Amino acid sequence: MALQRPDWAPETIDVERPSVARMYDYYLGGSHNFAVDRAAARAMVAAVPQAPLMAQANRAFLRRAVQFLTAAGIRQFLDIGSGIPTVGNVHEIAQRHAPDSRVVYVDVDPVAVAHSREILAGNDRTTVVQEDLRHPDRILAHPDVRAVLDFSRPVAVLVVAVLHFVADDDRPAEVLRTLRSALAPGSYLVLSQASDDGRDEAERTEAEEVYRRTDNPLWVRSRAELTGFFDGFELVEPGVVWVPQWRPETPESAEDAERAVFLGGVGRLGG
Repeated sequence: MALQRPDWAPETIDVERPSVARMYDYYLGGSHNFAVDRAAARAMVAAVPQAPLMAQANRAFLRRAVQFLTAAGIRQFLDIGSGIPTVGNVHEIAQRHAPDSRVVYVDVDPVAVAHSREILAGNDRTTVVQEDLRHPDRILAHPDVRAVLDFSRPVAVLVVAVLHFVADDDRPAEVLRTLRSALAPGSYLVLSQASDDGRDEAERTEAEEVYRRTDNPLWVRSRAELTGFFDGFELVEPGVVWVPQWRPETPESAEDAERAVFLGGVGRLGG
């Protein structure tokens, strides 16, 4: 029997195939997910019990990074792979600390784009476009991106919890170099992704099998590989670390940090 399509689901999406964006929404306690997404997410939790913790720790890292960036004077944000809107979106954080902040969200998932448009209606300092990280030239040339962001001034590019869905064959380092080439000195790059450092081989295999059934298979990477993606940027202290260790609000919040599975860092473009 075909699954019933919710009223909020665009006609173009496949409601019978799990989506990583909707699984992530489920981990964060959101409601924009289908039964097939919840089943896949529960399978992931069975394989990797800390999966919800991973999503929550990564969202907290995003919040702290945006707060750091606004304090550093950044007022333009390009969030690629932004996902389905949940509490604590980039524009909410940035515009709370700096009301003149401008934010562009980019995601390939039509549910994420549709709900972002609903949330952003009436906010003339934000927009959302449907595009794929693997096509950075199209993102950079998109008229809606150019209408909001001025690339002659510093921009913070956020690629958070996305790179582990970009295969090596899709040349993620080249994608990031293309984005870097468009940025003015004083811009920043924020990255995080799932890592296999210290992971049990059986756990990693089970996780990869779960995501192989979704629209985006999983490509975990090491700390050294993620650090290499910051080529051309100067890493901000404390460098590439488990995300709870990146400028934690309290020492206790960084305990057992490796359980978060995500590594993250922030780099600044000099010149």
